[in-house]
Amino acid sequence: MSYQSMEEARLRCDKDKIPFWKAVQLEDADERGVTEEESWTQMTNMWQSMLENLDAYDPNLVSRSGLVGKEGGLMDAYLQKGDTLCGDFMAKVMANALKMGCNNACMKRIVAAPTAGACGVLPAVLVTYYREYDVPDEKMIEAMYVAAGIGQIIANRAYLAGASGGCQAEIGSGSGMAAGAICYIRGGDTGRIGDACAMALKNLMGLVCDPVGGLVEVPCVKRNVGGAVNALAAADMALAGITSKIPVDQVIDAMKEVGDKMDVSLRETGIGGVAGSPAAMEVVERLDM
Repeated sequence: MSYQSMEEARLRCDKDKIPFWKAVQLEDADERGVTEEESWTQMTNMWQSMLENLDAYDPNLVSRSGLVGKEGGLMDAYLQKGDTLCGDFMAKVMANALKMGCNNACMKRIVAAPTAGACGVLPAVLVTYYREYDVPDEKMIEAMYVAAGIGQIIANRAYLAGASGGCQAEIGSGSGMAAGAICYIRGGDTGRIGDACAMALKNLMGLVCDPVGGLVEVPCVKRNVGGAVNALAAADMALAGITSKIPVDQVIDAMKEVGDKMDVSLRETGIGGVAGSPAAMEVVERLDM
């Protein structure tokens, strides 16, 4: 049985004197009836797929609707000018988030983390950091376990699907996963991992799921950027010693409450939010949807 709370995982870590990632790996191996080595191999494959998927981005390819596809290339070109407001590293994170979101819209292979619509957040944070700072692969795979463990707890206590809990369940969860993972890479313990996740989730709580025309393109692709940037901000706060006054498990529960109260028009139906704007209606009419 996977962990039902971060507190349960933390108690396991304290009892067995193991890091959070190891607690997640052991639970995965036990739940699926595989060895620790087999679990590690599968996670390694996921990490390698994430690297390959990002490299497969084609700036000349657009989605079938024509709504997205070039954004990653445009961000790369802007970065090359050396005049970004957020600095080179953050600009690379933004570009990579866009690339993965575009890959999903263009029907390329992606790693759902935790969903296809939020597939750009985790790789934007992890792959960019990995390539910028030459982090050992083993450390990155451990971080993948951290992200997976957080995602599983959110799934057990709340939602991961936009249709169930709005985009806070997709981009929000992906941001919380990425915040915890990068916090771990930078030396954060289980407590700080939880704080990073909690702050990332709180920052995006209430985010609605309003895809134009029901397509996972607008505003979804650009929201991956917001989720990635938010993850880094939350991790930096946690690493600075700033704590979440609300424990992460209670934050997840609050996210579920907000999702339950969210009107159906704001949960992936393509009706409310920006999906109901005049410009969105023009898009739907043009595409004859």
